[in-house]
Amino acid sequence: MTDPNQHTPSPEPDRKKDGRAVPAPRTAATPQQRKREDDRPGIWVGYGKLLRKFRLAAGYSQEALAPLLGYSTEQLASVEQGRRPAKAPLTLAAERVLDAGDVLSTLQEDVDFAKLPSFFRDFVLLELEAVSRFDYDPLLIPGLLQTEGYARALFEGHVPMLDEDAIEDSVDARLNRQKILTKRPMVDFSFVIGEAALRQELGGPETMREQYRHLLDLGALRNVAIQIVPIGCGFHTGLNGGFVLVETSGHQQYGYFEAQDIGHVVSDPKQVSTFALRYGKLRSQALNVEESAVYIEQLAGEQ
Repeated sequence: MTDPNQHTPSPEPDRKKDGRAVPAPRTAATPQQRKREDDRPGIWVGYGKLLRKFRLAAGYSQEALAPLLGYSTEQLASVEQGRRPAKAPLTLAAERVLDAGDVLSTLQEDVDFAKLPSFFRDFVLLELEAVSRFDYDPLLIPGLLQTEGYARALFEGHVPMLDEDAIEDSVDARLNRQKILTKRPMVDFSFVIGEAALRQELGGPETMREQYRHLLDLGALRNVAIQIVPIGCGFHTGLNGGFVLVETSGHQQYGYFEAQDIGHVVSDPKQVSTFALRYGKLRSQALNVEESAVYIEQLAGEQ
């Protein structure tokens, strides 16, 4: 992922010649600018070049096209340079206005994927192949279950501090991942959440109330089970940290855990088996699904 604190200056807007947009003259990049450009994900660069090509073919300047896409001229220039990723609404608008033939839409999933932290991408590829996904998180609501407000509060508190563009991209990437819950209704999702994660207030009472209601809505899905581990239950097998278990369509099992923005995919069968044993015991020690829903309801009523 590109450094969120780095910015390259926007280019001079495209000029008009005989009523058609023509490229602005390019100036020589400094070594620092070239370094920042080298950090751009390739898919963002490729998408930007195609967007620019379709824009010029349709005869639009950046100033004329930007408001039709819901962006500022500077934001559109950043997308065309591959310095920021396109969001799905921009892609849909560009397809319509520029008659791009679904070329940009075809790239959107890969553009979104490149928003994810590099340490997390290998696991997400496994997640996309999953027939089951079991998650234990003792301190935070799992990412797949977070509301926009809760996720935004997390990224706004990130250390080192993230700039506004990085926060928006991170929130957008997290919400996009959540589509897997409904797009793949035959995948079995299980979430065991520590009570501390529910008690830790992020974003204020209204944000937490919305988060509790969201958990109840998702828990009503046929393929989603949510269980809570009470703080006072004594020793349990999740005390040494959170983890995820995934089984792919080829019936290969993998574990995943992360700490301090460092993630690890575990493939050794012995280690994965240990994760599975711990998760099974953890589910037996947690409140059952019905009890957990009642507990979340009570928390929502306290806000």
